[in-house]
Amino acid sequence: MTLQLTGIHHLTAITANARENLQFYTQVLGLRLVKKTVNQDDTSAYHLFYADGLASPGSDLTFFDWPVGHERRGTHSVSRTGLRVASLTSLEWWKARLAEHKVKAGGIRDVAGRASLDFEDGEGQRFRLTVDDAGAPSNPWDRSTVPAEHQIKGLGPITLSVPDIRNTQAVLVQVMNMTEISTYPNPDGEGDVHVFSMGDGGPAAELHVAVEPNLPAAHQGAGAVHHVAFRAPDVEALHAWTERLRGFRLPSSGEVERFYFRSLYFREPNGILFEIATDGPGFAVDEPLETLGESLSLPPFLEPRRAQIEARLKPLA
Repeated sequence: MTLQLTGIHHLTAITANARENLQFYTQVLGLRLVKKTVNQDDTSAYHLFYADGLASPGSDLTFFDWPVGHERRGTHSVSRTGLRVASLTSLEWWKARLAEHKVKAGGIRDVAGRASLDFEDGEGQRFRLTVDDAGAPSNPWDRSTVPAEHQIKGLGPITLSVPDIRNTQAVLVQVMNMTEISTYPNPDGEGDVHVFSMGDGGPAAELHVAVEPNLPAAHQGAGAVHHVAFRAPDVEALHAWTERLRGFRLPSSGEVERFYFRSLYFREPNGILFEIATDGPGFAVDEPLETLGESLSLPPFLEPRRAQIEARLKPLA
């Protein structure tokens, strides 16, 4: 049986203002803060996780809070993050909501055969709301500021920008077992966008790769994406991916225990950081599902340093 990724697991971006970030993603976008923790490699920085009502894999949009300048946009980067909604009616509702909150947004248009709406947060983080026509489940949060029928269902598709697709294409298809299913004209610039599908496919399991050789190289900062993660169902599957990367002599981090999931990191040929992460054990492993994100959570290896870590963090309220 062919080893398969089953979709987008999470996407981690960068903010320089955790307080405003929290307000925008919970109050304007209506997402649930499901985990308030710290960057495990830099405990001076918050790591905030937003997701659906059940903190489902595939709905996690996460942020590192770092005191950095703005991103310099360009290629060699994740250039746009897809967020899925249920219907064209929901997309029209979101167009009105974004206008009401004075959020920078475009108009509703067709992208790759799906109705879509582009917008940016206050730091220039780029998003695309996309109608999910694949019938993926929805897990609304009953305390969201957004009505259940219009809530964001999860991530996908995710768009990368590369100057040359050939080596990236080889890794996606030959190493990661994705299937290239189509191309479409780049709605944001020149050239084509190549669509790669994972598992059962659909917008929750697509990676779109825009070929943009005339752009400068991006430089990460506030408003940028740090990495994108793909779903492996369990630890056994992650072990198999670790061995597969080793067999292709593709350098990786080796497996890293993140407590809420187990991860494997590597860079594709254009330098974009990829992660493969397990679906479990999930965010309810250390606090009740009903009260996720209401207090600072630390993995067991950081718990002895709680007082020191809390003293260095800025208040979010």
